[in-house]
Amino acid sequence: MSTLLIPPAAARPRPGPLWLLAEVTYRCPLHCSFCYNPVDFAQAGPELGTEDWLRVIRQARALGAAQFGISGGEPLLRDDIEILVGEARKLGFYTNLITSGVGLTEARLEALKQAGLDHIQLSFQDATREANDLITNTRTFDLKRKVAALTKAAGYPTVINCVLHRGNIDHLDRIIEMAAEIGAEFLELANTQYHGWAYLNRAALMPSAEQLARAEQVADAWRARLGKRMRILFVTPDYQSRSPKKCMNGWGEVFLAITPDGLALPCHTARMLPDLEFPDVREHDLGWIWHESPLFNRFRGTDWLPETCQTCPDKEKDHGGCRCQAFMLTGKADATDPVCPKSPDHSLIEAALAQAEHSAGETRVLVFRDPKNSKTLGRAF
Repeated sequence: MSTLLIPPAAARPRPGPLWLLAEVTYRCPLHCSFCYNPVDFAQAGPELGTEDWLRVIRQARALGAAQFGISGGEPLLRDDIEILVGEARKLGFYTNLITSGVGLTEARLEALKQAGLDHIQLSFQDATREANDLITNTRTFDLKRKVAALTKAAGYPTVINCVLHRGNIDHLDRIIEMAAEIGAEFLELANTQYHGWAYLNRAALMPSAEQLARAEQVADAWRARLGKRMRILFVTPDYQSRSPKKCMNGWGEVFLAITPDGLALPCHTARMLPDLEFPDVREHDLGWIWHESPLFNRFRGTDWLPETCQTCPDKEKDHGGCRCQAFMLTGKADATDPVCPKSPDHSLIEAALAQAEHSAGETRVLVFRDPKNSKTLGRAF
């Protein structure tokens, strides 16, 4: 009788990424004040060309990636999305387009469907024209309603994302009602996470604890009312959760993002982190980037964790939390995420929450996403 020898985890080959996100452009007609794109996006290098993206798609599939997402900015500002979708679908990827709807005409939708696009996620910012157009600093609400109807007519499930913040969270009842009227099968209510432009606008965007609790009750009531007609996902903001989460389900474990100018990242916002060398897909193969690069190995696993986390029984569950959040709040990318009550810097979260309670009802100026406002993101303020 033979014995099956199982090597220790450290000796086993590391799996490749499951999800490739192609952020094909930072250009966008919307100016959302909560955009997760870097606030210095105007300083990014030239966008990758079509052949570069095709090479990335092929290499990611060879590593075992199964889901291919296309986002931005607004990805439909590029004219080669159908080519990328077609190649990804041919290789066996499940393909997903994340869009504001701007540029998604009936003709283009048909071309994307012919290319094999599996899924479309459409963003709304509020339930009325006035509120939607205010937060984006554009006139796009009517267009979004039209695109929702086009995608449904084309046979796609209607999947809506709405980012919640102080300016719209009290409108949640109407937002869900609007999604039901449209016939949405899935509604993601993504409470603002304070990265990128949202961090810059944190004081104006963060709702009070009462607003958040009321919104959860509204979402629960609609779930009970709609049943299986529409799945409603309510994403709690990190600051209020008091429990850190693994960075993208683990730094360098599942997720691989490529920026418009070709940098490979283990999460959407990692390029803000200092003193790290971000590998460029024009210079390195994805296999080397994923398995060997110093960047992807820097915060993998738990060996690197700070002293606060090393003795914590939850370290394998949360891996010390979000690296970008830790840096934005403490100035140190290797600090325990201050969201954790055990963090020596947790008072920074408490102060931000207290500010939200104190300023509830106040009017604050928003900084809208715009190249003219682009600048380097600094420490907490």
